[in-house]
Amino acid sequence: MIALLLALQDTVVEALPQDVTGTAAQAVASTAAHGGINYLDLMLKASLPVKVIVLLLLLGSLISWVIIFRKARVFKQANREADEFENRFWSGTDLTKLYAGAADRNRVVGGLEAIFEAGFREFARLRDKRKLDARIQLEGAQRAMRATYAREVDRLERNLELLANIGSTAPYVGLVGTVFGIMVTMHDMLNSGQQAGIAAVAPGISEALFATAIGLFVAIPAVWAYNRFTTRVERLAVRFETFSEEFSSILQRQASGD
Repeated sequence: MIALLLALQDTVVEALPQDVTGTAAQAVASTAAHGGINYLDLMLKASLPVKVIVLLLLLGSLISWVIIFRKARVFKQANREADEFENRFWSGTDLTKLYAGAADRNRVVGGLEAIFEAGFREFARLRDKRKLDARIQLEGAQRAMRATYAREVDRLERNLELLANIGSTAPYVGLVGTVFGIMVTMHDMLNSGQQAGIAAVAPGISEALFATAIGLFVAIPAVWAYNRFTTRVERLAVRFETFSEEFSSILQRQASGD
């Protein structure tokens, strides 16, 4: 695609009259002297297809940043709650009291505490049935913890797929805008004939490159955030699995003691 853009750029330059070279240089110098490119003006003067594409990209950028800030808060809270619960769990508090205290708080729990509550609730229910042996009690608790683990990981991964889709498709959407911009440029050149100046073809080239730049602007933060959040999900998942194994060992000792 880059090679195609360069080839089209060479074609555009060669098709221009020789006397516009000085005009192009003057335009560049004038732009630099006046503080650079006015991106808002560039977008407002773009063709309708490019405007639609840029607006779609900006909408995707807005959605991705909302997801980024929300997920950052979710992961921060998940790590803090996991640290707090592990401190209570390994403090030597009786598991029955720990479970009763968690149930009395009248709030929705997540992460390690949710896994603990699900496992201990099922273990206590099966333990009340005296005819069940220790193996059945432990297997029931492990099934409950696995189900809760799956729900917690799914909650952490929520909206990450949308973030990945935005990051992967935004550059291609920007390239669509690039193609439209080049089409506008070539169309203007054909209509203007050999008398076309740099002012006639520059808007199409500018909006083409502008659409590509917006696509990259949307994609780079989204891809970076997706990779970062995916790593944090994996770390929390390992933490959940480790706790489940350790808690299963404790329940196994309690079941055997009964």
